[in-house]
Amino acid sequence: MKREPLLISACLLGYACRYDGKSVPASLPDGLSLRYRLIPVCPELAGGLSLPRPPAEIGADGEVTTKDGRSVTREYREGAMRTLALARSLGCRKALLKEKSPSCGVHFIHDGIFSGRTVPGRGMTAALLAENGIAVFSEEEANNL
Repeated sequence: MKREPLLISACLLGYACRYDGKSVPASLPDGLSLRYRLIPVCPELAGGLSLPRPPAEIGADGEVTTKDGRSVTREYREGAMRTLALARSLGCRKALLKEKSPSCGVHFIHDGIFSGRTVPGRGMTAALLAENGIAVFSEEEANNL
């Protein structure tokens, strides 16, 4: 049986690629890797950002800036475009992404002023994937796959 490819935030699988050089392994449903061919991706690394890197958030203007005020919008856009290209090349119709991330947030992102609060919104990669017909799910929705 050929398994459908599923794009997944690499940090959810235990890859240490978060801004702080750590991972956030998720408790994924049993059998997920039996039903899907998991395709790990970190859009931020794909866009050329380093490990570790300063935390970044999307502002109300749509620009992504680091906590120290440096714009990284170009890198986030590049990572989103490369992730979309990967998804298309592999025939991915779904993506399981890390909630609250400025790249991968599906329903929520941080507020853009580094207050620690979250607001409704999508990360740059999640938005681009969804705009291009790829269904995006957060780790909290993994059971819906």
